[in-house]
Amino acid sequence: MEKNFKGNKSYLPKKNCSVCGKTITWRKKWEKNWNYISKCSKRCSSQK
Repeated sequence: MEKNFKGNKSYLPKKNCSVCGKTITWRKKWEKNWNYISKCSKRCSSQK
């Protein structure tokens, strides 16, 4: 059975937020800078 059909998001790359540890799932708009994404939200970005 093919698992990579449209709508199946379980195969997308994932990372953990460097501040809170929440899982970040790949998005199309982050395609060009996915390697630089390390925080899950603006709230985490403002924390040190």
